[in-house]
Amino acid sequence: MSTYGVNSVGRRVVHDPAFRELLRADPEAALDELELTDEERAALMAGDVTTLYRLGAHEYLLVSIALHGALGLDPKLFSERIRAAGPRRARPA
Repeated sequence: MSTYGVNSVGRRVVHDPAFRELLRADPEAALDELELTDEERAALMAGDVTTLYRLGAHEYLLVSIALHGALGLDPKLFSERIRAAGPRRARPA
């Protein structure tokens, strides 16, 4: 499973104000622009950073989503959820 699409969300939230606003206003439309698996899309829509982190998404890019108040996340909620993540799933060699 590739996490490129999930990491792209975090990068675009930081660097693309129009995308950031669309993600806040209509997350489904914003995520439709990206190639995501069903699991990634569902986790993003739920603000499920635990699953995204375990799948290999970069924690800095995930926190960027929370810092900008997108996908129902804020820094406090992000912190609570990322602490629950535990170890990542092993990546294939």
